[in-house]
Parts: sequence; C-alpha cells; structure tokens
Amino acid sequence: MLQTSCFILGFGKASSGRLHPSKWWLTFLLWLMLVAPTKAMELRVAIQEGVSKITVGSSTKAVIRDSAGRVVGQMAAMDGMEARPTGGGVALGGEQSTQLIVEPTAGGYVWIGDRWYRGRTRLVRTGKGLTAVNQVDLEQYLYSVLGSEMSANWPLEALKAQAVAARSYALYKRQTAGNSVFDVGDTQTWQVYKGLETEAESTQMAVNATAGQVLTYNGQIILAVFHSASGGHTENVENVWSEPLAYLRGVPDYDQGTPGYQWQKSFSRNELSRLLGVSNVKSLIPERTTPSGRIMTMKVVGSGSTRRMTGSQLRQALKLRSTLFTVSSTGTGFQLNGRGFGHGLGLSQWGAYNLAQQGTNYQQILGHYYQRTAIASMKVQ
Repeated sequence: MLQTSCFILGFGKASSGRLHPSKWWLTFLLWLMLVAPTKAMELRVAIQEGVSKITVGSSTKAVIRDSAGRVVGQMAAMDGMEARPTGGGVALGGEQSTQLIVEPTAGGYVWIGDRWYRGRTRLVRTGKGLTAVNQVDLEQYLYSVLGSEMSANWPLEALKAQAVAARSYALYKRQTAGNSVFDVGDTQTWQVYKGLETEAESTQMAVNATAGQVLTYNGQIILAVFHSASGGHTENVENVWSEPLAYLRGVPDYDQGTPGYQWQKSFSRNELSRLLGVSNVKSLIPERTTPSGRIMTMKVVGSGSTRRMTGSQLRQALKLRSTLFTVSSTGTGFQLNGRGFGHGLGLSQWGAYNLAQQGTNYQQILGHYYQRTAIASMKVQ
C-alpha cells in the first residue's frame, strides 16, 4: 500500500531516558489538541507483541493505573521509562501488576517504542513477553491510518473513500480477529498505523467528514479490503481467496496511467532456480488464471524437476507487485510484464485517485468498488 509520512517529528531520547522535543514539535502537539474530535469508540491497537522490554512515555504528566484501574504511580512529562515483563505481570518504574496503564493528563500523547500516539498505553504480560497496546479513539486512529495507507495530498474525495473503507475494515477485524488483549495490529496484515507521524490536516478532514460511516451488506459491516492498483480490473474475491462474497466482485478499474498500473521485472535462470527451488528453470507455464489474467497456479519446469506454485507463492518468492503478469523468455532468463500492485480486491486506491480527480464523490467511488453495499452510520457500543 501507499505510505506517506507527512510529519517528521522532532524528538529523541537522551541517555537519561528523558524525551526531548523540538520547539516546532511542541507547536504541533498544541495544534493536534485543538483539532481533536469528541471521543466515539476506543480501539485497542497492538504496537509491540511479545517483547522483552519497551520504552514508554507521555508528552504531559501521566498517571499509572493497575489492572483494577487504581492509580499506583505517576510519570513526568517527556520522561521515558522502560517496561519489562516480570513474574506473572508487568514492571514499570517500580510498579508491578498483571497489567499497567499509562494515562496522560491534559490531552497528552503517549510514546510507545519509537513513536508518539494519541490515547493511552496498556502494558500486558503475554506468554514470556510483554505486549504494548495503544488504546485510542477509533476516529483518531483513522487520522494516522489514512496517512499511512494513502498519500495525504491526494484529492479529499479519495481520502474520504479510504476513511470509510478503513473504518469498516478495522471494525470487521475487531469483530472477527480481535482477542482479549487487542482488537487489531498496526502492520500491513491489519492496516498500517504509525500514530501521529502520518497524520495531516487532510486526513483529519476526511475522517471527520465521514465520522461513524461504515460500509454494510445485508446490515453487516463488510470486509472492506483495499489495494494500491488492480491493473485495469479488480478481482472476484474467490479467485484470490476462498470464500465468495457478494460485495467483492471484479469491476473495471480507473488506475490507467498511474504509478501502480504497470511493472516489469527480469530474472536470470540462476536467480529463478534459487528463488523457486527448481534446478535450471526451463519454462514458466501458467496453468490456471482468473478471468482478468491473474496467475492462480504456475508450472515451473526445470531440467530435472517440476514444481506447481500458486500465484501468491510466486508473488512472495519473487517479490512481485501482483499476480497479474505474463512471462517471456530472454534467452538467458525471463522477463515478467505485469500490471497492478496488491491483491486486486475491493477499493483500488489509484483508481479512487483518478475518479476523485474527475469529480466523482466518495459515495460513488465506494459504490463502484464495493458492489451492492450501503453506507450506514455506526452505532457505538
């Protein structure tokens, strides 16, 4: 997915453990406080899982609470502290409990590992390690997700479409993949979340303009997956994954002429042999493809063996942008000519960009890429 960092934050950690902000970072913190919306729903985002230690802090004075919610300690502003697993719980600054919560005062922000975040920090013992969870307002979480998954300088209607899709995706994953410790993670497996680092005025505007809006099918929040570009046509979900879904159908894309539309990659025979585990590769023969041309299975023929691989396996092994490609021999190797970037399901981000540039609104964009869906207002529970 596309990733753009809109702010490079001016802070660091001295040997004393104290976090030192630059003057403009303090100005930025003040600006963030002024634009913060009313809290709607708290989302639990895993920032670090199973680690042996992690540095946490707060931009303002913070209280430290135990698993029962009782105040057991305090943390000075901009003072980094190291949390560690201990016994059956967590230790932080002389305090120990099965869980510890760092809660900033006066609308402050928390430091977890190497970034600033809104909300508060929950430290939980998991297995032999420590898991750090950012408990953050859902809408504020999306401020960062938008800037991580789509360029913040894109047209506002494209950002709005991404906001509704990302909100729906987070809530769907919360319902289907969350656990007792966290609702979602912060990586591309979930959707990318980098805290304050990737927020921008435009991402806040897009989230606020669509606050609480989700995509539904038959009254249920959908699996609103998205990708960078499809290469001309998105895909039916059952051609990429296993279960057919009425709202994830292949539709014409509008990503032509964008950086994600076409790609090319070449490999020598020795490279392919090493990467695919087939000695002296002679040919790559597509056996099954989707209607739009994505590779479902490929026969890799070598001098002494043959291997059948799925398109996903090939993409991972060869680090390809997509599974939509053709193969041609160059004599000494092979050239792959492909289109698209990502799995090709749901919203095409570059397609949304082009549509927004043409004056299409976010409701129309979402209706095109997520067939038979409706936009509904989320009910907070």
